[in-house]
Amino acid sequence: PLCTATIDNEWIPSFPSHLKPVVGIKFDTLQEGISFYENYARVSGFDTRLYSTKKRKSDGKISLKYCVCNKEAFRETPRLQSNCKKKRPITRMGCNARITLKLINDQDNYIIFSFHEGHTHPLTTPNSAHHSKQSRNLTLAHKKYTMDNSRANIGATKSYRLMKEHVGGYQNMEAL
Repeated sequence: PLCTATIDNEWIPSFPSHLKPVVGIKFDTLQEGISFYENYARVSGFDTRLYSTKKRKSDGKISLKYCVCNKEAFRETPRLQSNCKKKRPITRMGCNARITLKLINDQDNYIIFSFHEGHTHPLTTPNSAHHSKQSRNLTLAHKKYTMDNSRANIGATKSYRLMKEHVGGYQNMEAL
């Protein structure tokens, strides 16, 4: 199985233990730590977003950085507006999955300070992973193809679907 449900109604990704984030892993830069968690998330079947940052007052360096599941917390209820034509879908589910990266005081390195791997929602399967937000990256070739088609009055959506047919499916879109 790709993930298992626990007694607390949380979904835990089934992932090799040597590739999971562990408290105490050291990174040379903050971006390296964020990339590590994003790669873990991509393989595990969820998307991430950067949540909060705390900086030191003395030099302005980032001392804590929180990376969370993109379904973390709950979105505020929007105020009713007369010009609102379309309701936004509910995407936040109160997920607690997160990682905290902390600056080591005597060095310019970061460590994993805390890690929670349980999700309050099922994770995506490998067959539907191409729909995730982090997997939807257009390369320069994709952009050029879309621009060339737009000159022929073919919209971006149709252009993307044509490109998908040329390469044999969504799973091959990054092969261009």
